[in-house]
Amino acid sequence: MNSSYKFPARKHCTIILRLFLALLLFFGFPSRIAAQAARVQHFPNPDKELLDQGQKAMDRQDYAAAAETYRRFVADQPDEAYGHFQLGYAYTALNRHDEATAEYRKAVELDPKMSAAQMNLGLELLEKDPASAVEPFQKAAELMPDQARPRFLLGWALERSSQAAPAIEQYQQAEKLDAKNFDIHFALGRALLASQRAADAETEFRLALELKPDSRQSELGLAESLIAQKKFEPAANQLGAYLKSQPQDSESRIQRAKVLADLSKFDEALAELDQAEKIKPATLATLKLRAQLYLEMKKYPEETAALQKAIALAPKEANLHDRLGHALLEQRQYPPAAQEFGIAYQLDPRMTPALRNWISAQFLAQNYAATLAGLDLLEKHEPPTDGTMFVRAVCYDKLGKQPEALDAYQKFLTLHPGTNDDQYFEAAARARSLTKSLKAKGKK
Repeated sequence: MNSSYKFPARKHCTIILRLFLALLLFFGFPSRIAAQAARVQHFPNPDKELLDQGQKAMDRQDYAAAAETYRRFVADQPDEAYGHFQLGYAYTALNRHDEATAEYRKAVELDPKMSAAQMNLGLELLEKDPASAVEPFQKAAELMPDQARPRFLLGWALERSSQAAPAIEQYQQAEKLDAKNFDIHFALGRALLASQRAADAETEFRLALELKPDSRQSELGLAESLIAQKKFEPAANQLGAYLKSQPQDSESRIQRAKVLADLSKFDEALAELDQAEKIKPATLATLKLRAQLYLEMKKYPEETAALQKAIALAPKEANLHDRLGHALLEQRQYPPAAQEFGIAYQLDPRMTPALRNWISAQFLAQNYAATLAGLDLLEKHEPPTDGTMFVRAVCYDKLGKQPEALDAYQKFLTLHPGTNDDQYFEAAARARSLTKSLKAKGKK
């Protein structure tokens, strides 16, 4: 692309959040995993009758009755870890999570080797405080070294507590134990992508798709990893394939428009934006992108319209007014261009380029007095150059201020590095002419 404007940098947080939420849905019910964990470990039964009653209540999903039974059990057998574990499980099913957490804590305090209790304690802590879930998942992983799920959950807790490197390590260990597990490949891909290891993430998302070809989140993850590697052509194709099955995903259409823009496929990018705006109204970001696409295509009236809509959404964004000024300048609409450059400079006085553009627009509109005022203001920010001095000289000349014009032409000739261009010859000729004129008038 020829323009110096850079398309907005893509941050991976959006896609990562979308992928994470998808995974969260899968693991949003700790009781399911708790039930699995409880059934694979055998425990002593000091009071068989109460335990049988509790289990029957569990089996018929009468968790309130189960909780009452297990409360009686732990009252009689307070040092029996299994009773606290079962009571915790009943509380989990009743969404009484604080009480469930307390019971699981008691269970692991009494029996640190109870892997099911360690797992369920970690799951209870995971939502509110992921960092605190690391320890019980770590212990569960140590107790079940040949099982992938504890390491997977440990990786998830580490990732959610912003410990990316150890999270990746745990996911990789889980992957070694269960290479055909979709969730592990997906989570590892997500973590690698967030850690800017896009090539490795691409591998994991491809493995996830081999196991679950209809995984839309994996398709998006693969596309994002391709974009991060600047593999724009395959990324555009990947997003195109995804959109065939998910045509209402406006965010992915906008993402594809950005990728197509990077490929200089401006018409296709505009088509994606058009489709996105049929689903959701245009946003400031999409209007900026649309304006940039029109600029690349040299469609200045369309660029102007897009920028005006963007300004309606963000009237105090100086850069938008500056860009609109350029679009108007290309259409030789000098007074409105000057107005936009002036607004940009008023909104952000640090934008000296906008002030220079305002001066140029005023000069082209033949507003010479305004141009001189702008030059005076510009010299408060930066020393005069040969270019600004030439403009100053012409303005004085056009206003009939011959002494000032002669002085400015002479300063230009001093500042100008070359002696063979048109400006130099014009300035030299006018300096000679003004010198003669002023001598004739007895002014110099």
